[in-house]
Amino acid sequence: MERSRVNLLIPGPTPLPPEVREAMSTAMVDHRGAEFGRILRDVLAGVAQIFQTTSPVLMFAASGTGGLEAAVVNVLSPGDRVLALSCGMFGDRFASVARAFGAEVIVEEAPWGCGIDPQQVTEALRRHARVRAVLVTHNETSTGVTNDLRGIAEAVRGSGALLLVDAVSSLGAIDLRADAWGLDVVVTGSQKALMGPPGGVFISVSPNAWEASKVARMPRHYFSFAMARDQLASEAAYTPFTPAIPVISALAVSIPMILREGLPARFAHHRRLAEMTRTGVQALGLELFAQARWASETVTAVRVPAGIDGKELRARLREQFGVAVAGGQGALDGRIFRIGHMGYVQEAQIVEALAALERVLAELGHRRSPVSSR
Repeated sequence: MERSRVNLLIPGPTPLPPEVREAMSTAMVDHRGAEFGRILRDVLAGVAQIFQTTSPVLMFAASGTGGLEAAVVNVLSPGDRVLALSCGMFGDRFASVARAFGAEVIVEEAPWGCGIDPQQVTEALRRHARVRAVLVTHNETSTGVTNDLRGIAEAVRGSGALLLVDAVSSLGAIDLRADAWGLDVVVTGSQKALMGPPGGVFISVSPNAWEASKVARMPRHYFSFAMARDQLASEAAYTPFTPAIPVISALAVSIPMILREGLPARFAHHRRLAEMTRTGVQALGLELFAQARWASETVTAVRVPAGIDGKELRARLREQFGVAVAGGQGALDGRIFRIGHMGYVQEAQIVEALAALERVLAELGHRRSPVSSR
């Protein structure tokens, strides 16, 4: 039976506050007019506070992957050597974007379920000369892992390489300090911890990255940093191409909500949800996929118990209890399921999901035997 209410606990898109949903239904405005220009300026100024940067923040109408493409093509040239750090599907995707535009990509991997150790980055940079950029996914939703971004940034510092960061599923939920940590290009999406709908990407660009963009030769037009910066700096403050107006309208509400609560409180909220989720699934006798050291605070990956069909498990949660969780991706398809707990997700939703999970597991014959974290 299909339920009208869904407890949406996937790694994004995430649930929206009622005020945000209401803002999305407002009338269209002139996207070249002064009213929209003021709204856009305010949103970008607020997002910059969440990036913890004084550098310009650019916006494009795109998915997170579009933001990764923009990060690559604006600061690199064909033939540039790139060190791509990967511990899951999205790290691999970042590498594939750079490869598609002609970069010489060297992949440094960690086993899925682990993060990239900063010492591993230091050693890789010693082995490979002339690395122009390092690519890293801050929070890997495919495996429920958060990389030590600050440690990686320290490892990259002094090498001369630019640091390009996929923060699509971390910004606003996990501490990230673009300026203080020396992050050159950071990409996030509207549909995760920023509590907005899909359709917008935001990118912070450091002074070093702006210098690199002047000599970068990868092809770009729609995703041109320079074009976006120049149009935003104009008196009207508009985007080069038609923006996702409902996304901006939504974020004009959600960004002030985040800033009023304060970043430390938002980080603590996500930490509580993650701890609740991990404790709850382990109490049900389930095993976490990510090692404890690397466990994400926005998504928890859980191993499907032996003898249980992962797709059947998720289908029953959805159909019987209205709880939507995500499956595994790539090699993890059928082997894990993933519980998202970012953005507007509340503690009561986690409690409800855990209760539903307990009932479905019992229906499927799972014997409850609590396990400890690795």
